[in-house]
Amino acid sequence: MENKKAFILLAGGKSERMGVAKGLLKYQQTFWILEQLNRISKISIKEVYIGLGYYYDHYFSAIPWLKIAQKKTFEFQGLNVKTVINKNPDLGSFSTLQTVLKAIPKQTTILINPIDTPLLNSEELAKLISEKNEVVFPNFEGKNGHPIKISSRIWNNFLTINTKDKNARLDFQLKKVSPTKITIVNVSDRAIILNLNTKKEWVSFLKTLK
Repeated sequence: MENKKAFILLAGGKSERMGVAKGLLKYQQTFWILEQLNRISKISIKEVYIGLGYYYDHYFSAIPWLKIAQKKTFEFQGLNVKTVINKNPDLGSFSTLQTVLKAIPKQTTILINPIDTPLLNSEELAKLISEKNEVVFPNFEGKNGHPIKISSRIWNNFLTINTKDKNARLDFQLKKVSPTKITIVNVSDRAIILNLNTKKEWVSFLKTLK
């Protein structure tokens, strides 16, 4: 029976349109990846896996403990953080996800969030976590977003997929799941559908905080 949960933060992309590693963007007095971890620390899940790929050395230089977290769990604001490096990030975000999944105990329920999507507010995130179905999506005004909650019975199948396959994408794999195994949770937080891919989008996002 599944009772363990882990949060996966994917930060392995090339960030071509942003020009820099998205997790190292400055957010108030810290880095964006640390702000995302801060938000995760407000919920019940304490096991966090960070998937890095491109720019992993930049992350290690800016936040040295991320390098330490490769070999042993590092405690950050009450979270048990582990860093996993995708050595072939050119194969896409699914390859980073797959690399992280190989490091997670197989009977674990996961929540997946890309670094460029601001984390859902803690109250509504707790609502999403409490749902018991195989796959749980947050939905804002008819659009599904992140984080996505996935049971081990679903994600274990991801481990067998060839990352060079054109269908090696999370959205494609979740389309295969029976509708009866999917729950949609309506939320009021528009953050779940944001993708902060460019500097213009980042600046616009920061302005909403004022």
